Amino acid sequence: MADEPSKQSGATLAEYDLFIDGAFQESTGDERITVGSPYDDEAWATVPNGTEADVGVAVQAARDAFEREWRDTLPSDRAVVLHEIADVLDKHDAELGELETRQNGKLLREMKPQMNAAAEWYRYYASQCRTLEGRTIPVENKGGDVLNYTTREPLGVVGAITPWNSPLLLLTWKLAPALAAGNTFVHKPSEETPVSALRFAELLAAETSLPDGTFNVVPGYGEGAGTALTDHEDVDKLSFTGSTAVGRQIASTAGERLTPVSLELGGKNPNVVFADADLDNVLNGIVKGIFAATGQTCVAGSRALVHEDVYDEVVDRLVDRAAAIELGDPLEESTQMGPLAFRNQYKRVKGYVDLAVEEGATVAYGGEQPSSQPGTCFIEPTVLIDVENDMQVVQEEIFGPVLAVIPFATEAEAIALANDTDYGLAAGVWTNSVAKAHRVADGLEAGTIWVNEYRMVSYASPFGGYKDSGIGREQGEEGLEEYMQTKSVWIDLSEEVSDPFRLG
Repeated sequence: MADEPSKQSGATLAEYDLFIDGAFQESTGDERITVGSPYDDEAWATVPNGTEADVGVAVQAARDAFEREWRDTLPSDRAVVLHEIADVLDKHDAELGELETRQNGKLLREMKPQMNAAAEWYRYYASQCRTLEGRTIPVENKGGDVLNYTTREPLGVVGAITPWNSPLLLLTWKLAPALAAGNTFVHKPSEETPVSALRFAELLAAETSLPDGTFNVVPGYGEGAGTALTDHEDVDKLSFTGSTAVGRQIASTAGERLTPVSLELGGKNPNVVFADADLDNVLNGIVKGIFAATGQTCVAGSRALVHEDVYDEVVDRLVDRAAAIELGDPLEESTQMGPLAFRNQYKRVKGYVDLAVEEGATVAYGGEQPSSQPGTCFIEPTVLIDVENDMQVVQEEIFGPVLAVIPFATEAEAIALANDTDYGLAAGVWTNSVAKAHRVADGLEAGTIWVNEYRMVSYASPFGGYKDSGIGREQGEEGLEEYMQTKSVWIDLSEEVSDPFRLG
């Protein structure tokens, strides 16, 4: 693990190199990053800590591939490659899913199906390749004797930085539309979870017709390889998923260079529960939103705003549900919640629980490290009550299985509480009233609203945030547009000489 050394069992560690221009290549630097299992702290692999020079080589490989062939590859041929990538994910779902689990401790029962789900993103964007159409625009210049049409073109080289919580799926949200649009790609995965990206790149080189240099992977730390990628003058588009603080830095860099940028950042997402809701369904949704994936997801429903008439019942039932969650080995099918992804993340989450108590909150359940589990990264599912909306634990993203439950009295108060945050990524609304559902969904400041469900995404539906939760959209047609630029072409059909001192 990158933040503090993992214990080593004596077994030989798997060693990976950079993946550039269709093959593994040695780094120009000597430093390596150890990858460990958050379940038992065992180290099992090492990767290079990519240097600025390494990033430069990768960007040049991507530029060469773009200029040489990928930009001019027919959309129908790009679609064929995207289908091949989808087939790789289907074929190697067990291997890639296990690599994901060994890196970040998320459940194999989630990560293996996630590989199959990711495959559908490539198939969806393969279908979008066949609809990359411009349009003809009726204009009135010269009495209409002018033809104006648009074309959509790729941006060029994409530099992407992804987090550790769902490494290959979140890579897919960027890579699939970028390739469909005709761009080439340099990927800097999280230093905590680099192995699956390197293995994925190796499989694509061996089992697809993706041209060499089109997809490159340079692992490393954010302040090294990450900064080198965002600062590189030959990168035409930046895409980042991660913390709002780092997103601001990348946006600032992109702004100075006028580089297009997409940012999918943090969230402090509310589940708004009204008294008329089906509470069995509510409980399932809240658990799904905050305790699944150990709360390590940007859409984690970390605030439950509950109508005062059902508040006590919901809290009691949440405590019972939290106490019944099966912690354990994420590779085991019976496990319902695994460890946090690495030791520093455990310290962060535990620190927020302790801070909540200092601020006056009550831990209704959890908040401790269970002695029955190995390693140093487990924390119990945690339910906080007696919280106020201005507390740090309610306002700041914790990124762990910590739920703050707050009562409200009226619909207007619920909306105000939900919106009283710097974030605006997602929200859940729980009610049996169709009219109320529409009113509240309309009033919430968030990019995704679920009604009587939670934590659902689709390749066809746009995803992104309001406010500090990001810029731009991923998935759907909107996600494809993030990786394209529009050209407007004017053709004079009149054969008349224009007035040189007149516009139009």
